[in-house]
Amino acid sequence: MDLLWNTSAFLLLSLACLLLLAAWQKGTKKKNLPPGPTPLPFVGNLLQLKTTNVAASLKRMSEKYGPVFTVYFGSDQAVVLHGYDIVKEVLVDRGDEFTQRGSIPSADKTNRGLGVGMSNGKRWLELRRFSLMTLRNFGMGKKSIEEHIQEEAEHLMKELRAKKGQPFNPTLLFSCATGNVISHILLGERFDYQDPKYLQILRYLTDAFQLESSVAGQLYNIFPRIMDYLPGPHQTFFKNLLSVQDFICQKIKNHENSLDLNAPRDFIDSFLIKMEQEKHNPQTEFIRDNLMMTGYDIFIAGTETTSTTLRFTLMVLVEHPAVQAKIHEEIDQVIGRDRAPSMKDRLGMPYTEATIHEAQRFLDLIPLGLTRLVKEDFEIRGFTIPKGTTLFPILSSVLRDPKQYKNPYQFDPEHFLDEKGAFKKNGADIPFSAGKRNCLGEGLARMELFIYVTTILQSFCLRRAPGVTKIDLTPEVSGLGNIPRQIPFCFCPR
Repeated sequence: MDLLWNTSAFLLLSLACLLLLAAWQKGTKKKNLPPGPTPLPFVGNLLQLKTTNVAASLKRMSEKYGPVFTVYFGSDQAVVLHGYDIVKEVLVDRGDEFTQRGSIPSADKTNRGLGVGMSNGKRWLELRRFSLMTLRNFGMGKKSIEEHIQEEAEHLMKELRAKKGQPFNPTLLFSCATGNVISHILLGERFDYQDPKYLQILRYLTDAFQLESSVAGQLYNIFPRIMDYLPGPHQTFFKNLLSVQDFICQKIKNHENSLDLNAPRDFIDSFLIKMEQEKHNPQTEFIRDNLMMTGYDIFIAGTETTSTTLRFTLMVLVEHPAVQAKIHEEIDQVIGRDRAPSMKDRLGMPYTEATIHEAQRFLDLIPLGLTRLVKEDFEIRGFTIPKGTTLFPILSSVLRDPKQYKNPYQFDPEHFLDEKGAFKKNGADIPFSAGKRNCLGEGLARMELFIYVTTILQSFCLRRAPGVTKIDLTPEVSGLGNIPRQIPFCFCPR
């Protein structure tokens, strides 16, 4: 009797599971959606996604399903855009239709729809317009900020000279340098490289960037409602970023205590003045919460991404001494050893410029891109994408498109040089994304990279640490970001 009962129970349970699976699959096969791997209940396509390298998993799917395909991250449906042509069509050619930011659960939790990075609609439009105007007013893209970067480069060089050619990991030092540039605009402040509070904030950012792309961070973005209740590294991620937000909040309080409505000193002052001007407007987006979150967005974007790119660029040059030698030669011919590099030198240094662009392409810092949200049903490549769908425009598929780059998986500055050796632009060169939601600080980041790289190489040769035969340039973790390994190397005086 027990055997009959157990067998019947097993059959009923199996039938229930099959019915559930059939119902799930029927619900996921909506009319005219792009094809994609069959999802399972609850986990979606998790089994087909390698959490240590999601971009590589999506590349394999694109080879089977084409440049537009459907993937389920848990129970959440998303459409992936893979390759330069399709990403350009959506982000650039039809950019006005896709200005809405899609959901990224970890960012949804930290940002709460506030600020300029993760907001949408009227809020995003007003905050982005204000941010661009104010950043430019305080020097972004102008000679004044170039001079400030040159001054910061001298502080950086002082620290590098003090190492006397001994191997060290420059991660925190580079974060100090890039953080001070954005802090000058945002906070009107420069921090000493030994300031313990500043260093702790920078460590929080570095750790958070890595945790976001770790397996735990990716699982959070697939199963946020479950992961919220579980211990793990993802909880450290949120704790770290809350500390960064508290840091920005304290800076805002300090500004409020010394604000002169007629003489804004920096971005925060300008936002506080705008708040005062709009205080009787019940619909205003210029409120304290948006100030804190916009400041937080700008501080993170202006610090960690640029410092990571700078560090990786120099790691690449350690591994490619012939490329480094050509840059040394170009520096000696155009700049010499007696004056500081400046942006006017860039036009006469095509090989250096090509190398920096190629390092950004090869790093592929944000391989998955940042999501977009479909505002209205739209047709593309014969498929219908319904309103509310999350789009993943895969930047990695653009930066490594074999139709756009001869050797997409190799570091090759020739990708950005023509047959005469002049710098050659490429429409697929979009490490900062493209369209109306591209990175606010692209111009500032490119300026910093050129000045810091040329200033460092003007005085130093980059070499591996003694006993090291090869630097591993593959990412330590690869998720939302490709995070380079923490590797010491040597800055040897020329």
